[in-house]
Amino acid sequence: MVQNRDIFVVSLLLIGSILFFGFSHVDIYLQDMFFDFETKKWILDSSLQPYKFIFYNGIKNLLIIIAVLFLIIFIYSKLKKVFINYHRGLLIVVASSILIPVSVGGLKKISNMPCPKNEIRYCGIYPEIKVWESYPKEFACKDKIQCWPAGHASGGFALMSLFFLFHSKRNKFIALGSALVIGWSMGLYKMIIGDHYFSHTFITMLIAWLLVLILSKVIKE
Repeated sequence: MVQNRDIFVVSLLLIGSILFFGFSHVDIYLQDMFFDFETKKWILDSSLQPYKFIFYNGIKNLLIIIAVLFLIIFIYSKLKKVFINYHRGLLIVVASSILIPVSVGGLKKISNMPCPKNEIRYCGIYPEIKVWESYPKEFACKDKIQCWPAGHASGGFALMSLFFLFHSKRNKFIALGSALVIGWSMGLYKMIIGDHYFSHTFITMLIAWLLVLILSKVIKE
């Protein structure tokens, strides 16, 4: 059973992580590993196959199919009154698969943060800024940019909700671990091609888990 304390702790961790990555140079240190400063290119081209299909288009479409399947199973189980013990868990999974990508996508639209590949350090035009800062007045580009937090990995991290679908402790942690592997595989791919910093994916993971906990608290038997 999720306690208010759990939600509070994850909320504090989320705020602390935003501040930590904002004031530290961890992101830059990690991102430099994926950029060749001599050739001015990322170590993996974003159009290169089969990586793009496996870690971007393919996995994204697969997650959509999985979400739809869970929705169908939930509706069927309610109509036929089967899987009674799994109704709540199925609803948490379906709600998470919708709410988490939508919430992260909404933050991306208002944050106006550049991707690594857009920043001057990596041959882009955007200055490095913190998420709570405005661009310098002398910066001429007025176009909105949407790179914080990591939207692509949000679908993978939404699967952390499977933790509340299963009943045995073993299955719960297998589901949670699998979701983390999927989410981080998607996030690391985006780091390697210059689309996201480590913190972008880490923050998305925390947002996803926070929303899963809130949904688990709100959705009753």
